[in-house]
Amino acid sequence: MNSRDQHLDEPDDPALNLSGEDSGLPAPRLAHAVLVAVMTGYSLVTAVNIAGRRLAPVEDFVAFTSLLAVFGLQIVHSRPAARQSAYWHRVTTLLLQGVFCFVPLALFGIAWGAMSGFLAGSVLLLLPGRVAWPLYGVIGLCLFAYSALKGDSVLDSVYAMEATLVTGLVVFGLSTLTGLVTRLHAHRADLARLAVASERVRFSQDLHDLLGYNLSAITLKTELVRRLVPDMPEAARNETESVLALSRQSLADVRKVATGYRDMSLAEEAAVTRSMLESVGIAVETDIGVGALPPEIDTVLATVLREGVTNALRHSLVQHCTIRCREQDGTVTLSLANDGVDSAVAAQGPRRVADRGGSGLGNLTHRLSRIGGSLTTHLRDDGWFEVVARGPADPHSAGPCEGPAEATRKQKTVL
Repeated sequence: MNSRDQHLDEPDDPALNLSGEDSGLPAPRLAHAVLVAVMTGYSLVTAVNIAGRRLAPVEDFVAFTSLLAVFGLQIVHSRPAARQSAYWHRVTTLLLQGVFCFVPLALFGIAWGAMSGFLAGSVLLLLPGRVAWPLYGVIGLCLFAYSALKGDSVLDSVYAMEATLVTGLVVFGLSTLTGLVTRLHAHRADLARLAVASERVRFSQDLHDLLGYNLSAITLKTELVRRLVPDMPEAARNETESVLALSRQSLADVRKVATGYRDMSLAEEAAVTRSMLESVGIAVETDIGVGALPPEIDTVLATVLREGVTNALRHSLVQHCTIRCREQDGTVTLSLANDGVDSAVAAQGPRRVADRGGSGLGNLTHRLSRIGGSLTTHLRDDGWFEVVARGPADPHSAGPCEGPAEATRKQKTVL
């Protein structure tokens, strides 16, 4: 191995090693373990403060039950996928955590104060920034006001507020980093699959262009020999026919292998796409309700999905995306929608998207038309941009497949 190869295989900076092998744990597990350990430490501090007050058994039971409830809810809120939960679910669990944070505060005083920091961190994790940060500040001010109303000194009141806000930042920071590490770890596998897919395409192109060309030349030259020497001996004629048959079969095998390497899977592409979009903070809903598809339609629809997502990522406003595929009456329909449309454009209402000279989806329109399919793009009533690809479930037996828009209006549409 030369020095260049060694440099590529072994990164010089230990900080770039995200596998977690040096610590004995995969990176996501290590990050989650650190997060749980820190939250356990904060909870134990509160538990010690409560135990030191020598309360009645009933009060101890209420305190430790509330402590476990706050800790359990924080584990739920710190999950990497917690931000993708339904809005009503996030608000409900936040309200529940708020009850367990502030009611015991009224009972046990400042000894319970650190638990309000968990609520502050959860607010930052689950709510949009324009709401989360002001609410985060309000929680800190509530602890300051509570301490001041109890007659504590200004320094004690400031300490109560500062402890709450710092605890919230620690919980928010560690939870966010845990989510980033988890998504990065999953994204590495997706990148590896994409690299393999790209290499398969490159290999199939080289195989078809180079070896296929040479085999075609051998076939043609063998046929030429047979025609130029019509009176060759019987044995020579048999050998020539054998070489010709072998070259033709080899050429057919090469083309079959090359085509197989170029095949793509819609289901696999949807899984990779979901992981990729979620890694950049885009909420994704996928529903691939079809079984095994013929390689032709499977590859074309997977290509439509990849091209559509590439175009969607060019819009900085994209926050949500849906990917759905259904088969009905012999027609497979793939729908890719996103909310990354400029508000001024969306205000114009649903319409066909004009041809802007793009080439990506234009090429896909041509590919779909070759198998009897169609491609449309439009703005929906809710302002979302949608790409709809339709194709026959059996490309070999179906005629042209047109969507509803094409029945009254035939025009090429591109993104």
